[in-house]
Amino acid sequence: MAEFFSTYESPIVYMVLEALLGLSLYLPLMAGQLSLASPGFYALGGYIAAILSTKVFPSSNNLFPIPLLLLEMLIAGLISGILAVIVGIPALRLRGIYLAIATIAFVEVLRVVSLNLDITGGAVGIFGIPQPFQSQIEYLWIAVPLLLVSMVLFYRLERIRTGRAFIAIREDELAASAMGINPTYYKVLAFTLGAMLAGIVGVISAHFLNTWNARQGTFDASITYLTIVLIGGSRTFLGSVVGAIVLKVLLEIVLRRIADIPGLPNWLAQFLRDGRLIIYGILIVLGTIFFPQGFVTPDILKKCKKQLRKLIFKTSK
Repeated sequence: MAEFFSTYESPIVYMVLEALLGLSLYLPLMAGQLSLASPGFYALGGYIAAILSTKVFPSSNNLFPIPLLLLEMLIAGLISGILAVIVGIPALRLRGIYLAIATIAFVEVLRVVSLNLDITGGAVGIFGIPQPFQSQIEYLWIAVPLLLVSMVLFYRLERIRTGRAFIAIREDELAASAMGINPTYYKVLAFTLGAMLAGIVGVISAHFLNTWNARQGTFDASITYLTIVLIGGSRTFLGSVVGAIVLKVLLEIVLRRIADIPGLPNWLAQFLRDGRLIIYGILIVLGTIFFPQGFVTPDILKKCKKQLRKLIFKTSK
């Protein structure tokens, strides 16, 4: 087990972080909005962490203090939330593919701005971001609790008035408006909450990678997170978690193991290692055709709950 974690410590941590980023994309989808802005807020959070940890909170210790890391997460979440409100109020008047294009443009604007600012290190980026942990696998001590807390909050969100308003808007915005729900308010709220989560994850990722540059928040990342949600399931928050696990295990472990098989043609091995976006595109197409709601759907969850209750009832007899 120790050997497994030492070998795959980076993919395991990334799996948890990508699950969180999938959740940040799921929030606008929950309100019926196809927003691909999460990579922009993710990059923003990373830059905030990189700047604060190297220029504002320089530490003479070997390890970066955890309280300062938590403070960075708080600051990144707040700034991302404020920016999301500013961007979301005009942008969320758009719908469907037009909103997706607008949010992609937002991501590109942030990327270009970061390339041309001295404080962000320009195209080179910021290096030497201090580490709060001695090894990569120890990042799970902060990533896993954040994921668990987020899942609990999402579970509650789906069962309270706000979450039901999100779902009502997704199903029929006109009917929701007729019932007294303010679509603009709830759309901006969902967009803002997702942005805050993405910004917080960016802080953890910046320290994890030890460097941060404009390549962290790109259109490629938007496709990755969208694939996670669509494959896992876009109708429940568990879909994002399952999607991140499936894709990370598939791409980082299974396909790379296959690529290392002796005698495999070089072009095929290279494709299995580096053809990530092509594979994501294929998965999106196939998933849309055969699993339009993803692997995890509300109906499947209901069936699992029934089976679990039956099993518990039989065991208790």
